[in-house]
Amino acid sequence: MKIETIEKGNPKVIRGWVMYDWANSVYQLTIASAIFPIYYSKITLVGGSDVVSFFGIKIINTVLYSWAIAAAYLLMALLSPMFSAIADYTGRRKTFMKVFTWIGAWSCGFLFFFTKDTLEFGIITFFMAWLGYCGSLVFYNSFLPVIAEPEDQDRISARGYSMGYLGGVVLLIINLLVVLKPMWFGITDPTLPARLAFLSVFLWWIGFSQITFLALPKYTYGKRGGKNYLLNGYSELRVVWRQLRQSKVMVTYLIAFFFMNSGILTVMFMAATYGEKQLHLGESVLIGTILGIQLLGIAGAWSFSRISSLIGNIPTLIITVFAWVIICIGAYSISSAVGFVIVACFVGLVMGGSQSLARSTYSKMLPETQDHTSFFSFYDVMEKLATVAGLFSFGIIEAITGNMKDSVLSVVSFFIVGLTFLLIVWRLEKPSE
Repeated sequence: MKIETIEKGNPKVIRGWVMYDWANSVYQLTIASAIFPIYYSKITLVGGSDVVSFFGIKIINTVLYSWAIAAAYLLMALLSPMFSAIADYTGRRKTFMKVFTWIGAWSCGFLFFFTKDTLEFGIITFFMAWLGYCGSLVFYNSFLPVIAEPEDQDRISARGYSMGYLGGVVLLIINLLVVLKPMWFGITDPTLPARLAFLSVFLWWIGFSQITFLALPKYTYGKRGGKNYLLNGYSELRVVWRQLRQSKVMVTYLIAFFFMNSGILTVMFMAATYGEKQLHLGESVLIGTILGIQLLGIAGAWSFSRISSLIGNIPTLIITVFAWVIICIGAYSISSAVGFVIVACFVGLVMGGSQSLARSTYSKMLPETQDHTSFFSFYDVMEKLATVAGLFSFGIIEAITGNMKDSVLSVVSFFIVGLTFLLIVWRLEKPSE
């Protein structure tokens, strides 16, 4: 096997890496945040009842929705250590990234066939789309320390998120015209515009990801040896944990990241269904608001990157998490479209900055290593388990109380715990400054 020499800071490679955010973020916006949640809520509301039958099991539609995402993240949390270890030993991290990209993108294409009569098919396909999406990000994120110097990682990470928001906005605007003005295109089937949007995600994701795959190196730090990758993948994770736990700062940061991310991703994944079901907002208001969030997210990612260069990553993350606490309290209190839009604007400002900084902060904390994929696998497992915890808590509270609004309280608690641990990290870092 020939291992390519990797030049850190190569503009062509970095542009290719950034383009994957442009390629796959349309999934995050169209499927995860905007059109699919609204479409799902409408076709699963039958005769005024939000209870559906999934393989004969009666369950609230939004609980099923949140638990489907949680199940995908849980499965990837269990499997990604094995895949990541294989990628590090063989050097084929780009191959794994391709495989998961195809799984995710093709599943989006199959969502075209999801109707009110094919609930089980739709949920399974939705589940597979999430597997592909979050699986590809394990390997995508692991390329950051490989292609960029530590001092450039905040900027490049923010650039990736910004490109992702921009790409998502471009495709959403196109889909928005079809969804809101179907008569312009001669469409009479009320479900067809949304289903065409799902198909467009497939084409966009597959198409633009080819730019990334052409630019990224084929092999990165591959190892040859007689290890049983299937059995030793989880040993790699234990090795990573032994190295990470030598740093009290890093362990504390990962705990903070777990709770912070539980809150962030739950808000992102459930915002549209919350607005549609709890506040009874119209399609145009919801999609328009989510579109605005993405535009604000671009400004937020760059703004917080600049702030972090002045005061440091951890203090900046503390600011963002405190803002999330205020946002969730506001979301619990609102009862109108105006209130939803105001809260959503603040979500947009802090969303990109908090996610981008969380990724680059971990990247800069890593010890000297060539096993980047395994270290980012650990990060990814934490992220996925955090998502499972957030979405499962959100769903179980609604299942118990029957009120989606009560679930917001669980999100507030996640942010408060995350903020507490970030303050501890800040205090631990101070003596070394």
